[in-house]
Amino acid sequence: MTENYNRQLTPQQKEKLRKVKRLALDMDGTIYLGSRLFPFTLDFLKEMRENGIGYSFLTNNPSKSVADYLHKLENMGIEASEDNMYTTSLAAIDYIKTHYPEAKRLFLLGTPSMISQFEKAGFISCADDPADVPDVLVVAFDMTLSYDRLCRATWWASRGIPYIATNPDRVCPTDQQLVLVDCGSICKCIEHACGRKPDIVLGKPDPNMLYGIMQSHGLASEEIAMVGDRIYTDTATAHNAGAVGVLVLSGETTLETALAVAEDARTNPNPEFYPPDFIVRDIKELGELLLEARK
Repeated sequence: MTENYNRQLTPQQKEKLRKVKRLALDMDGTIYLGSRLFPFTLDFLKEMRENGIGYSFLTNNPSKSVADYLHKLENMGIEASEDNMYTTSLAAIDYIKTHYPEAKRLFLLGTPSMISQFEKAGFISCADDPADVPDVLVVAFDMTLSYDRLCRATWWASRGIPYIATNPDRVCPTDQQLVLVDCGSICKCIEHACGRKPDIVLGKPDPNMLYGIMQSHGLASEEIAMVGDRIYTDTATAHNAGAVGVLVLSGETTLETALAVAEDARTNPNPEFYPPDFIVRDIKELGELLLEARK
């Protein structure tokens, strides 16, 4: 917890947790790390269901289609449906259909799985060919990134094509001994080469990632908690949407970083980041706090 980590809940904190009816759960770094499911995840989800607390899986990682995510969760023993999932691929599809209703042809810098999600939504994936001009450029976290396609994406960015980034993440959490370069870093490469930033960066911390869940379940902002391992995406989303922010220390952010952010917000009227409402070791501890608040 931000103000008194590892101590008893205050009455105000209990009341805040007592109002929560649904959890928006980040995935990588929160319920699993890389390919490894945390040992407490299944028990946590079961406890939430038994106590009437719903949950949705929310991820900034667009590298997999919804079908692939559901298959991955199923292989980990987690039951979920399309209604439980919202990815930045879906956010980008919704955005394009709303703001560029005539757009059909997209240059997609992303994985084949992500591209299949856009094709399922009725879009056409453009080839790496200067004659195949897209209506919109979409840049995402691409673990299949090739130099040729990066150069083509940069070319389209330099030509003024509408340019959308799926998420701002610099790196993707992993249990491997390497750094997984994410969408935000790829966009920086394009910017450095041609001088152009994306027209819009979707995904967390954009509050629309939570608004959709709130609207579909008839929730007020104080009735949903955004749970994740990153201050600059997960807890920033909670702040931007007026929701409860919960930072877990099972992924990217360390306790030292979280406390430094809290101290900066306390002393700085315009902090770079706002601290979460709660800092917990992991979702197991969050579950314990939620149940304690309901006693």
